[in-house]
Amino acid sequence: MKVNKIITLQLVASMLLIVGFASCSKKSSSKSASRATGWNVNGQKAASSKKQQAGPGLVFVEGGTFTMGKVQDDVMHDWNNTPTQQHVQSFYMDETEVTNFMYLEYLEWLKKVFPPTEENYKNIYEGASPDTLVWRNRLGYNETMTNNYLRHPSYANYPVVGVNWIQATEFSKWRTERVNEALLEKSGYLKKDAKTKDVSAESTFSTETYLNSPTKTYGGNEEIVLKGRKGARKAPKAGKDGKVTEEKNVYAQRSSGILLPEYRLPTEAEWEYAAAADVGQREYNIYKGQKKYPWSGDYTRSGKRQSKGDQLANFKQGNGDYGGIAGWSDDGADITNEVKKYPANDFGLYDMAGNVAEWVADVYRPIIDNEGNDFNYFRGNLYTKNKIGKDGKVEIVTKETMTSDTLSNGKIVVRSFPGQIAQVPVDEQETYLRQNFDKSDNINYRDGDKQSTRYYDFGNSSESTKKEKDGQEMYNSPKHNVTTDSLGKMVRKYDQSSKRTTLINDKVRVYKGGSWRDRAYWLDPAQRRYFPQDMATDYIGFRCAMSRVGPKSEKRKSARN
Repeated sequence: MKVNKIITLQLVASMLLIVGFASCSKKSSSKSASRATGWNVNGQKAASSKKQQAGPGLVFVEGGTFTMGKVQDDVMHDWNNTPTQQHVQSFYMDETEVTNFMYLEYLEWLKKVFPPTEENYKNIYEGASPDTLVWRNRLGYNETMTNNYLRHPSYANYPVVGVNWIQATEFSKWRTERVNEALLEKSGYLKKDAKTKDVSAESTFSTETYLNSPTKTYGGNEEIVLKGRKGARKAPKAGKDGKVTEEKNVYAQRSSGILLPEYRLPTEAEWEYAAAADVGQREYNIYKGQKKYPWSGDYTRSGKRQSKGDQLANFKQGNGDYGGIAGWSDDGADITNEVKKYPANDFGLYDMAGNVAEWVADVYRPIIDNEGNDFNYFRGNLYTKNKIGKDGKVEIVTKETMTSDTLSNGKIVVRSFPGQIAQVPVDEQETYLRQNFDKSDNINYRDGDKQSTRYYDFGNSSESTKKEKDGQEMYNSPKHNVTTDSLGKMVRKYDQSSKRTTLINDKVRVYKGGSWRDRAYWLDPAQRRYFPQDMATDYIGFRCAMSRVGPKSEKRKSARN
């Protein structure tokens, strides 16, 4: 018996020792060792997963598959909606349309940083300002909206209108910079309040500039761009050989997980998927039915007991009827309405039908080419890269090298600002022997390029037959030329050709959703229309989106009982 007890005690002691060694080795290895090499990388702890946080104003939209372009009616006979199965990656989208208050914040920042009184910057503020004259009508009195809609506090939370596609895109870029600037300040990588007190035309923040060349951010001001959190990094000491080795990784990087992806316009597929919100119709692994509107049912009025009969969107109900009879049954608005006045859809997004139609990122083509791609579909890719100067470093835009676009109405919109990295199209260095893309401009791929037109001779290799002649392009739209002379006067050269057959070209963009000016027909999320990217109206606004990085879902999934 004694012998058995001794053996048992020895076994227990040896097992405890093994467990102790194992836990010690686990502890020591989990602190800093790389799972790839076992090395202690820079004395840092092993990398841990970090979830992306939603940016200001954004709502998470979990991606999935859906039928794009499935409309219940086609009374216009556009034949531009062929149902296709598409998959959309998870992303974030603005809870509401961009409001007048949000856009005025942008304008005030531009006016402060780039004073319109200075010759170099005179076009920046004016080029970003919405066109308030879109409210005017030859046979209607709308001067109240012309004078008040953008700036009066009564309209502060109404969706901004009079903004063209280019202006909406530039607002999205500006929003990216301001959000990331605030995140870096909060994390201690930028001097506190520098974004308001120290900012100027020669001293601004750009996310890409910070990531590629931090010392050039804010004009190279080291008092603003801090080394390490709150500038806590000490100056490196000299080694035994007397040399001072500069410390690495003292600035925030993409791997820090602080900076967010860019704000941008949603793609058409993303917008339609988010508006339809078929997730609310899901039964196990199928959709119970395609919804006609962003809400359930085939009617525009609520069927719920508490709100029965209330209109679920702001739209034109009939000829001369923009809101209904005053009182009960009125939709609450004659023009646009304050955001969040109507119920959100199953993704938590407001006004995905009615109020204002919305710009999306895509260049318009009559057909969605799902044979070309059925994952994150988008037409409009223009691939660029950072411009490298003669010194081998990235080239920063200055007030002398700013670039701008002259719109069809003669208005000048600045597209690159001081402090940003200059961009150039990708070349054969990036495209050589690639199968996924072969040039910078992919707008016309499979629909609009030379190979798509009926005049292209596939059997003839001579260049003369492959050259596009006037009238033989895929989309033979008018080619106007509007410029400004040295005195700032508009020089207009209109296309007088009688051979033009379409208005579709590379500068028309898709807009989605119905507006306060539209009948219920256009409230169907699958309906699509197009408009020139440099023109604005009183019924098109926009909202921003942001790509999701990391896992597809926010929460762990569990099976339904």
